[in-house]
Amino acid sequence: MKTMTYLEAGRAGLAEMMRQDGSVWALGEDLGRGGVFGQYHGLQDEFGSDRIADTPISESCILGSAVGAAMMGTRPVVEMRFADFALCAVDELVNQAAKARYMFGGQARVPMVVREPSGMWRSSAAQHSQSLESWYTHIPGLVVVMPATPADNKFLLMESIRCNDPVVYLEHKDLWSLEGPVDDQTETLPIGKARVARPGSDLTIVSWSAMFHRALEAAAILATQNVDAEVIDLRTLWPWDRQCVCESVQKTGHLLIVHEAVQVSGFGAEISSVVTENCFGDLKSAPRRLAAPRIPISYAPTMEDEVRVSASQIVEAALTQIGT
Repeated sequence: MKTMTYLEAGRAGLAEMMRQDGSVWALGEDLGRGGVFGQYHGLQDEFGSDRIADTPISESCILGSAVGAAMMGTRPVVEMRFADFALCAVDELVNQAAKARYMFGGQARVPMVVREPSGMWRSSAAQHSQSLESWYTHIPGLVVVMPATPADNKFLLMESIRCNDPVVYLEHKDLWSLEGPVDDQTETLPIGKARVARPGSDLTIVSWSAMFHRALEAAAILATQNVDAEVIDLRTLWPWDRQCVCESVQKTGHLLIVHEAVQVSGFGAEISSVVTENCFGDLKSAPRRLAAPRIPISYAPTMEDEVRVSASQIVEAALTQIGT
């Protein structure tokens, strides 16, 4: 067991897969210098510039090249620097990578991972702070992964590289320095499997990525008020662990979904709908969502905080949800 940061764990996972499989390689802007956040630091020294490849500043070129390379038998890991920037290449991802397996009758696969640093990072403003996961869950053919801990960032990245379909891999920028235990004996972590991080009996809180940690903080505060909240880290948004969430709601009768993305059309709506359709008789209250308002993210920290979901807001929503 080692203590690693979220950033270090992702780098370790990529390095292990590159050592195991010569078809795995990475491409993106400035990877030779370590990447914009340092998540590729030292990898070009070990694997060379052919496998840690620097590219021109053209997201569509980067992703389009990777789609072709994946269809020809390699396993590219594509670095998009910011999730916002990936929108410059969304045609290559949505109309090419996601559709290839279906349109070629299963004769072509696109085993590709698209890493998109996501979410709010202090004073990064409206074009560098978005959480766009629900865009990708809407597209047939894409797998969507959002790890919240260093261990998950290592092992879910490794499993995503093994996946034979295109994976949108969203790492939260505000978690880069988060430290946690990483067990070197772990060999795999299945995609689509949620984790019950804190068992409880009064309320189910479902979250993912950075908001999962706020949910844990809120659960600790709720415990001091005699509310026993169960906290679920979804880990993967498509496929997502419906069974885990529904079993929890059947036990608690209350559901609160917390995410950083804009609430309107966010993935929380999908979870709420599925739970309502499948667990209606077990619900003691209507499922509730807590997320960002539908406004751009500001540069000024004080205004940024107005759209950031806090632990105290989660506590308030939870108490309202159970009628306390």
